[in-house]
Amino acid sequence: MRISLLIPSLSTLLVIASLFAFSGASQAQTTAASQPNILYGAAYYNEYMPDEGDAAPALRAARLEKDVALMKEAGISVVRMGESTWSLWEPEDGKFEYAWMDRIVDAMGKAGIKVIMGTPTYSIPTWMAKTHPEILVRPAGAPLIGGEVTYGIRQNMDTDNPTYRMYCKRLITNLVSHYKDNPAVIGWQIDNETGSYGAYNDDVFAGFVNHLKQKFPTTDALNKAWFLNYWGQDVNGWENMPRPDRATSTSYKLEWTRWQQMRVADFLAFQAALVRANRGPNQFVTTDYGSLMKLDVNEAQVAKSLDIIANNVYHGVQDHLDGAYQAEQGDFARSLKHTNYLITETNAQTLGWDSASQYPPYDGQIRLDVYSQLSSGANMVEYWHWHSIHAGQETYWKGVLSHDLEPNRIYAEVSKTAHELQKIGPHLVDLKIKNQVAILYSVDSANGLQIMPYEHLPSGWTPGHVDHSYGRQVLQFHRALYDANVGTDFVFFDSPTLAQDLSQYKLVLIPSLYIADDATLKAIADYVKGGGHVIMNFKSGFANENSAVRWQRAPGPLREAAGFNYQEFSNLEQPLALKGDPFKAGSENKVNTWAEFLQLEHAEALAYYDHPFFGKWPAITHNHYGSGELVYEATQLSDALQAKIVRDALKSAGLTSADQSLPASVREKHGINREGKQLHYYLNYSSTGQTFQYPYAAGKDLLTSTAVAPNLSVTLKPWDLVIIEESKGSVQ
Repeated sequence: MRISLLIPSLSTLLVIASLFAFSGASQAQTTAASQPNILYGAAYYNEYMPDEGDAAPALRAARLEKDVALMKEAGISVVRMGESTWSLWEPEDGKFEYAWMDRIVDAMGKAGIKVIMGTPTYSIPTWMAKTHPEILVRPAGAPLIGGEVTYGIRQNMDTDNPTYRMYCKRLITNLVSHYKDNPAVIGWQIDNETGSYGAYNDDVFAGFVNHLKQKFPTTDALNKAWFLNYWGQDVNGWENMPRPDRATSTSYKLEWTRWQQMRVADFLAFQAALVRANRGPNQFVTTDYGSLMKLDVNEAQVAKSLDIIANNVYHGVQDHLDGAYQAEQGDFARSLKHTNYLITETNAQTLGWDSASQYPPYDGQIRLDVYSQLSSGANMVEYWHWHSIHAGQETYWKGVLSHDLEPNRIYAEVSKTAHELQKIGPHLVDLKIKNQVAILYSVDSANGLQIMPYEHLPSGWTPGHVDHSYGRQVLQFHRALYDANVGTDFVFFDSPTLAQDLSQYKLVLIPSLYIADDATLKAIADYVKGGGHVIMNFKSGFANENSAVRWQRAPGPLREAAGFNYQEFSNLEQPLALKGDPFKAGSENKVNTWAEFLQLEHAEALAYYDHPFFGKWPAITHNHYGSGELVYEATQLSDALQAKIVRDALKSAGLTSADQSLPASVREKHGINREGKQLHYYLNYSSTGQTFQYPYAAGKDLLTSTAVAPNLSVTLKPWDLVIIEESKGSVQ
C-alpha cells in the first residue's frame, strides 16, 4: 500500500487540521484535559535492562516486578512506554510481537499505574533502512544520485516518504487496535519530539513545488513576490524550480521553513487520525513537543490535531534552578489550547549525551520543580526516565534510579512528592489561569532573523536556553514578567482571530516582528489605538510576509502608532550606555548589538545613547496613540534595563500589585482550582530561607494544613514552597 504526500498548501493544512481537531473533541479529549488527580511518573523501558543471554527474559521479568513494587511504594501513578523500540514491535517486516509489552502493561494495570503508549515511529529498525534506503534523510547539499545516506542516529528519516508512511500506518493501526480496550492505557503519544530532520529528499522538494503552485498562480507571480530577478534567478516554468539546498533568496528560504513546519504538522495529523480511527473511547492523543519555539515546528498548527498538549522541559539545576524556563514553556504550552497540559519528560538526575555536564539537583529541587510545572497549569509531570541506561548515547542522561537500579536520594524525594500529590493533588489539578499580559510569538520572524541575522550566536544546546536570537528576545521579555510575578500568555502571529486575541490583554510584548503582513501590523496598531499597551522590539515591521524589506519608510504600517520613522541603522561594536542612566540600572545601564536611527514625529524619547555620534537618536521611545501606548526599543537592552521598561509598562497599564514586593528569589503564581478557590503558589528558588508578608485573603497552606491570615509573615525554607488555598467564598 502506498500513501502519497498529503498536504499541498498551508490553507489545506489548516482546514484538515481543524477537522482533525473537531473529530478529537470527544470523550477522550475531555479525559485528557481533566484528571481526578495530578499524574506523576516516568518513562519506563523494561526492554533496556541488561541482557545476560538465555537468562534475560527471567531477569527482565524479575526486574519488572521489582520496578513496579518500587513505583507503587513511591506513589507513581503513570508511565509512558513503547515509543522508542519499533524493532521490538516489528522485528521483521510484517511480523508483529506484543507479548514483551503486554506483560509490562498488565503489571502496571494490576498496580493501578496508568500507561501512556507511544507510537515508535521516530527511530526506524535496521531492516527497514536496509530494504528501503530511500526512507533515510538526504541532507542539504548531498548528491542527488549516489549520495550517501546513513543509518544510526534516530530521527533520520523522510517523514513524507510514501513507503515510510505505509509502514507507519500499518504499525500504528496494529498497536492502537491491540490496546484499544486495555483500561490501563489512557492515551497515545504520537511520535517523539517531531521535527523536519533536515530532509531535502526528492519527494520533499516535489511537495514543496506543489505547495508553491497552489500559493502562487504562476511562476511570474512567484518571481515578483520573491524578487527573483536579483542575480537573474527568475523561474520560467515550475519544471525549472531550483532546489533549496543552496538557495540565496531570503523569500525562498523563509517559504522553505514554512514547508518544513507544514510537513511536521501534516505528519502528526496523519498519525493522530490513525490513532483516532482505532483507539478506545477514553484514550487521548498527544505528542511531546520536545521543547517549544523550534524553528521547524509551528506548534499552534500541530496543536489542532491533539486532544491535549504535552512537552518535554529540560532546565538548569543547582544554582541555575530558578523556574523561569519551566514557566515560559508552561505558559506557551497552556496558550496553545487555552487549557491544561502534560509534561512528558523533565530532569530526574543529570543530563547530557556525554559525562561533561553532570549536575544533579540539590536536595529539594526535584520536588520544587514539580510544583513549578503545576503552578503553570500542568496536569502531569513525568521524568525521563525511571532507570538510567547502561549503554548507548544517553548513558549519562540519568533517570530516577541510577545504574545500580536501587532506591537513592532522588527516589526518596520523588516518593515524598508523590505522596504529597496523592493528598493535595485534587486541589491542584485543572488549575485555571487568566492573565492580562501576553507575548506575541512569530515563528516566521524567528526564521527571518536566522536567515538575515543581526547577531551571530554560538550554537549548541543548553538546558533552559534557546540558540536563536528571536527566542532569546522571547525569553528576556518573559523573564522580566516572571521576575515581576506577573502571569503571561502567548498569542500567535498567524491566528485567524489575532485582533480578538490581542484584545483579551491589557499589555502585549512584541519581540522583533521582522516578518509580518500589513494586516498583522494593522491589528497591532488598532489594538494600541483602542487602548492597548505595547512594548515592541527593534526590526519590527521591517520586512513583509515574503521576507522582502518594505519599500516605504520604516517602520512601515506601524509608523503612526509608533510615532517615529527611520532610514538608517547600525550594528554596535561595543555596548553603549544610555545617557544619564534614566532607568537607574547602574552597571547594567547598557544596550548592545543594534541601533536604529529614530526620527521622532509625535513620540517622546525615553532614553538616548551616551555616544558622540549615536547620541543624537533616541534608543527608547514612548507614544500615545488613540487610547493606548506603544513603547519601542530601537536597540537590544540589558536584562536589567528590560526589567525596568517592563515594570514601567505594567504600572502604566494598571497591572502592579503586592506581588512585585516579594523577595528576589521568591516567585508567586496564581490560579483557580476546580472548587473555584484561588490558589497562590509561593516558590523559593534559593539556598537560603526567605520571608514575606502574605497579602491575600485568608486560607491555608495545602502542604502543611496551616491556616494563613492576611498580612501574616510567611517563611520559606531553602528550595521550598507554600501553596495557599483561599477559604471558600473568597473568589470574587
